[in-house]
Amino acid sequence: MGTLRHTHQLIAVITTLTALLAAAGPATAEPGATASDSGELPIYKVPNLAENGEAYYAPDGVHLIAQVKDPDAVDPGKGNVGGALTYTFTDTGEDIRRINDRGQDACSWFYPDGKRLLWTSTRDHPEMPPGSWSDDAKYPQGSELYSSELDGNNVKRLTNNRWYDAEATVSPDGKWIVFGRQIEGNADLWRMKSDGTGQTQLTFTSDWQEGEAYFLPDSETVIFRAWKNSDKLRIEEQDRKNGTHSQTPMNIYSMKIVGPDRDVQPRTFTNDMNWAPFPAPDGRHFLYVRILERNNWELFLGDLAGGEPVRLTWNPAFDGMGAFSPDGKKMVYTRGEPGTGFMSGLYSYVMDTSSLNVGPENYKGVPPKAEPPAGWQPDPDFAAWRQKPEDK
Repeated sequence: MGTLRHTHQLIAVITTLTALLAAAGPATAEPGATASDSGELPIYKVPNLAENGEAYYAPDGVHLIAQVKDPDAVDPGKGNVGGALTYTFTDTGEDIRRINDRGQDACSWFYPDGKRLLWTSTRDHPEMPPGSWSDDAKYPQGSELYSSELDGNNVKRLTNNRWYDAEATVSPDGKWIVFGRQIEGNADLWRMKSDGTGQTQLTFTSDWQEGEAYFLPDSETVIFRAWKNSDKLRIEEQDRKNGTHSQTPMNIYSMKIVGPDRDVQPRTFTNDMNWAPFPAPDGRHFLYVRILERNNWELFLGDLAGGEPVRLTWNPAFDGMGAFSPDGKKMVYTRGEPGTGFMSGLYSYVMDTSSLNVGPENYKGVPPKAEPPAGWQPDPDFAAWRQKPEDK
């Protein structure tokens, strides 16, 4: 997921959904769903589960796959994020199945045919330190990618090394898997066929740290987040000297995973943290996370063509890792219970987003680029994404 930093700095946000509610019909929420007085759309907590998070919808728009705290998982130790295994369940907390029974797990996904699962685990490397899934300096080395049937049977190991392989998703057409790989502390994006063959490195950057890539509807474009390690180290040193807590600058980008030109394009343009992107089925909008103040992480809806984001959540704790259902009418996300510590007390919630009109019926192609705000200047190191090792 990348190192998570904090800040006291407030950011300017839009507190109304008016621009996205045009032509909207009446919203339909699950029984017991509640709406916040702040303007938050109706939500409900997925019941019957232990602490859990980072859930994603199945093609049926009902089942979810996520990491759930489990006593059989490897304990990552005090202060580290982990100790979960992969589960599937419905968004009403029924049909609960444990998929893996050993190691500790992270990012997972449904194949688009609805017949197999993709998941991340350290199950075959019990000898390696457990690490922490939320700190890039301690990412669990030896985490591998696996596929299995919906009940967890017929497990196939897709990667085989002692690096960090995670943050994997499958393209809508079922042909590709894109994933993050960290080797000796440096993270890049990789591509392989959906059966695990043909592993190909996509980015070759020593400073930029890319990850969390998700496919847009064209099955050729992904959005991802990236930060510069030089920025992170510089800010950490300043914080140690000043006793402060600052954000590592992080932005959202798009990239082609096939063809001769990666065509990397910036999609956010701020000097603070923009994290955990997820595309809407309309191919134009995307979810992402920003920090309003220390430990208050909120979800926003951005536009790949540019413009101001729209705030979707109001909660004085952690809201993040949002994902739309295939029809765009629901958003599952991870919410921290008020009063709990950072990245603890996490549960899956579902928001009724039917009024946002971001379903696949509105897909008109992926905007080729975003209009940057006035005065924005690209990072001078941006060209690194257009280089391959032989170019350097």
